[in-house]
Amino acid sequence: MLVRLFLLLTLVPLVDLAVLLWIASKTGWELALGLVIVPAVVGAWLIRREGLRCWRAVDRDIAQGQIPADPLLDGLLVLVAGALMITPGVLTDTVGIALLIPPVRRLVKRWLVRWIRARLIVTRVGERWSSPSRDDGVIDVEHRPPEEGEKESEG
Repeated sequence: MLVRLFLLLTLVPLVDLAVLLWIASKTGWELALGLVIVPAVVGAWLIRREGLRCWRAVDRDIAQGQIPADPLLDGLLVLVAGALMITPGVLTDTVGIALLIPPVRRLVKRWLVRWIRARLIVTRVGERWSSPSRDDGVIDVEHRPPEEGEKESEG
């Protein structure tokens, strides 16, 4: 995991810089500078718009007594898009702007949910649903309210 993070934080900016320098050498520094500034401005506007939309959806779900899982995932992807947008570079800006487009974000969310579900162990009162067979030391516990006459122990 640490190696992947190191590669992500070093190789992506280097590739982004190489692409930006290549574009500047072929077209001029003005276009290359524009490719850094314009997406940042457009991205900031889209981040604000989509972030507010996510916030309203979270608020709506909470008001309806539902868990706002889908809007929270939207918010997470908008946050990732924002981080990519403030990173100067053509590739990161492209991925960031793509994450701010709702249809693209829906595709990424579907993939992300499948990826998360494949790595989670979901249990329900002793039953296992879609769980990989491994002994990871997890103990399932069931809570029951005390019956009349029983006293809950403090501890």
